[in-house]
Amino acid sequence: MSVGIVMLVHNAFGRAEQVARHWAAAGCPVVIHVDKAVARRKHDAFVAALADLKDVRFSPRFRCEWGTWGIVAASQSAAELMLASFPKVRHVYLASGSCLPLRPVQELIDYLEARPQTDFIESATTADVPWTVGGLDAERFTLRFPFSWRRNRYLFDRAVDIQRRLKLQRRMPNDLVPHMGSQWWCLTRRTLSAIMQDPDRATYDKFFRHVWIPDESYFQTLARLYSTKIESRSLTLSKFDFQGKPHIFYDDHLQLLRRSDCFVARKIWPHADRLYEAFLTDPDGAMKKTEPNPGKIDRIFAKAVERRTRGRAGLYMQSRFPNEDWENGVTAAPYSVFQGFAELFEDFEHWLGRTTGARVHGHLFAPDRVHFADGQETLNGALSDNPELRDYNTSAFLTNLIWNTRGERQCFQFGPMDNQDVNWRIARDPNAQFSVITGAWAVPLFRSNLDFAEIRRLAAKLQQIESAHMDVLRSPHAKARVRIWTMAEFIEAPMEPLQGILDEIGRNRLRRLSEAPRMVDLTGFGQFLQNLKNQGMHPYLMGDFPVARGVAADAKPSPKPYLVK
Repeated sequence: MSVGIVMLVHNAFGRAEQVARHWAAAGCPVVIHVDKAVARRKHDAFVAALADLKDVRFSPRFRCEWGTWGIVAASQSAAELMLASFPKVRHVYLASGSCLPLRPVQELIDYLEARPQTDFIESATTADVPWTVGGLDAERFTLRFPFSWRRNRYLFDRAVDIQRRLKLQRRMPNDLVPHMGSQWWCLTRRTLSAIMQDPDRATYDKFFRHVWIPDESYFQTLARLYSTKIESRSLTLSKFDFQGKPHIFYDDHLQLLRRSDCFVARKIWPHADRLYEAFLTDPDGAMKKTEPNPGKIDRIFAKAVERRTRGRAGLYMQSRFPNEDWENGVTAAPYSVFQGFAELFEDFEHWLGRTTGARVHGHLFAPDRVHFADGQETLNGALSDNPELRDYNTSAFLTNLIWNTRGERQCFQFGPMDNQDVNWRIARDPNAQFSVITGAWAVPLFRSNLDFAEIRRLAAKLQQIESAHMDVLRSPHAKARVRIWTMAEFIEAPMEPLQGILDEIGRNRLRRLSEAPRMVDLTGFGQFLQNLKNQGMHPYLMGDFPVARGVAADAKPSPKPYLVK
């Protein structure tokens, strides 16, 4: 009878009865506190169910609302009854009705008997606690919390704001140093008795009654006054998510719990029949005798938290749609965007596809439709070429495209006539490789049969759009790999830029590009730009494009530019 168990119960009374009998069968006296919020009928039925066990007691009831003093009062009441009723108890172990012993109880008894003066209670100063959630660490001791955080969130927040503005602060009684930790402790009779019989207990109780979540600080602080040896850890395995909510263990966590080597775990799902059967009725399958080491499974929980909070790169779901810039990767894989190339080179898309092995689309954000590769009407993931569906959420369209085609490099064309809503999404995406020949949008206008007044109007509009887009790509907030050439400098030496682009795509690891795609005939293009200038429109994005470029009388331009070896 060296270990006494205090159980705090508020639901799942069938499971609580099962666990209480398990403790009692091993010779551990049990004192149970039932939440006062539980109906009298359920309470009486629970008491009657355990009436045949002589070493089971029920303590006076308190209302135990999360974050309030009631949980501490319940623990005090049950602990006092334990100390008074069972004088041979040397350690008192605090557990809940949802706690489940993972190892034979005799192993816990032997473990504590070997450490008769050791208190197992997680106890760290507020400066050293990394797990506080909600912005209140030291303030939970210096402010007052008269309202329930769960039932009166508005009043709770207003009370905190008012106290902060008025700079109202409380002082710790007797210069106590506040400590925090898990509420699931195991204290020696000596330490627990000293806390319960402290002459200043009324002062401490009055102070902690208005501390936020006092069950994580009351015993953790006062144990430091009396304990001769503290192991600042809990013997109970309890894990919490990034919101401070406890993880619940289900049947499929059986092997995970075995690996922890812990004596007790919480919180167990009441319907986890496999867990209760394995740990309460199968002593042969119990874990080996070893030091409790919950760190063995910390990596798994850390991965689960990361997956829940960050998700997978480039995957967006209705249930986990992150705020802007909170996503774990804008898209799922690298991709390439080309602006001006399809206008300057004939059959550029097919040439790029043959050269790199990538899937090369046309203008995915064109106003008439989505120009998928090879004229497809739908793509992986049932992406439609309908422009209305695409424009409903252009960013989602892009991220879905990249996610659904993982493993295959995607390339597509872009230009000032396309939907510009996706500009910032691409610019901020580290997976994007954006290659731009500025001013190339003028080539289709040069080769069109439109009235020149209409051409001038369109040229002014497209230049304004492309200029704004270049500002986005040159922004310090842009994370994409961006290369920008003016049309004039690009056509002077197109092989080097094309070689660099293909090297970045890196599909076939070409060492040297010997042939470029066929460039459109630009004879008269310089005069076309001069005509725009004469009409009062200044086409500056093309660079310094001479009027006589490509009009030499004694030599025809080569249809294909070749690299000189």
